[in-house]
Amino acid sequence: MKNTLSVLAILLLVFSCNNSKDKRYSSAENQVEANQHPGKKLMETNCYICHSPTGSHDDRIGPPMIAIKRHYINDGTNKEEFIADMQAWIKNPNADDAKMFGAVKRFGVMPKQVYPEETIKLISEYMYDYEIDQPDWFDDHFNEQRGKNQGQGMRNGMGKNYGINNPQNELNYQDLPYGERGLKYALATKTVLGKNLMGTIQKKGTLEALSFCNERAYPLTDSMALVHNANIKRVSDKPRNSNNQANAKKIAYINTFKNNIKNSEEPKPIVEEINTKVHVYYPITTNAMCLQCHGSPNKDMQNTTLKKLSLLYPKDKAIGYDVNQVRGIWSISFDK
Repeated sequence: MKNTLSVLAILLLVFSCNNSKDKRYSSAENQVEANQHPGKKLMETNCYICHSPTGSHDDRIGPPMIAIKRHYINDGTNKEEFIADMQAWIKNPNADDAKMFGAVKRFGVMPKQVYPEETIKLISEYMYDYEIDQPDWFDDHFNEQRGKNQGQGMRNGMGKNYGINNPQNELNYQDLPYGERGLKYALATKTVLGKNLMGTIQKKGTLEALSFCNERAYPLTDSMALVHNANIKRVSDKPRNSNNQANAKKIAYINTFKNNIKNSEEPKPIVEEINTKVHVYYPITTNAMCLQCHGSPNKDMQNTTLKKLSLLYPKDKAIGYDVNQVRGIWSISFDK
């Protein structure tokens, strides 16, 4: 009898260990799979300037992506429905169709932006299928708001894996492929500039935002370059500041990205390796909010904006754009 019990105990122990290993391997494999999903990088590239998982609750210009996921998905929402909801919202963001009333009240309706349907589909698939990064403060905030809105139709999304407090892929930038590494540097800088610029527009208006660009854009970009030990520049074929004029090679890259956008292709970083240096280029594209300062005179831009631009930038060429056009490129250089 004792021998039988011993054998059973050993079998249970072996099964338990194997099951535990399977779970660990399953979790690790799932994380690798998530990190390799194209929607992850597309979300970071296209969404994080306003919807980043980092930053405090008060210092934001839009809700984090995890908030969007929790408001749009409940236990009865299938993937196709979620993708359709995301496609519909991106094509026509408006207050009447909003499902995040608190976010609209605080941040306003997001500017209309043009993205290929395939891009939105991949981002939506990634959001639906995998855990996504969330701020440390989010769970407490969401639960507090859910308590306040009981009975008002807020979806609680119980039973789904909605997010994790720590990023899934906290890699050292030096471990990334060169193109992805340069893109990370560009996006981090874009987020800092965008957060400050859009925050200024929301709080003080377009004219103050022009002053911000004139006085603070270069110092903020330089500070990010210092943080990442890289050379980070923005250049254009139609610069506002003549110091941002692109040379012939970079104008060729700008035209390459223009063709990508024209053909509804998702642009990929261009990577050059020259001696001990790596150079990475990625497009800067316009959205609806950009047109306040970069759109067409007498259509998108107010006369007061044009007058201030003529004072700050007498040789300004950076106007006449429409939504989803390439306004220039990020030029990132760093050591191999």
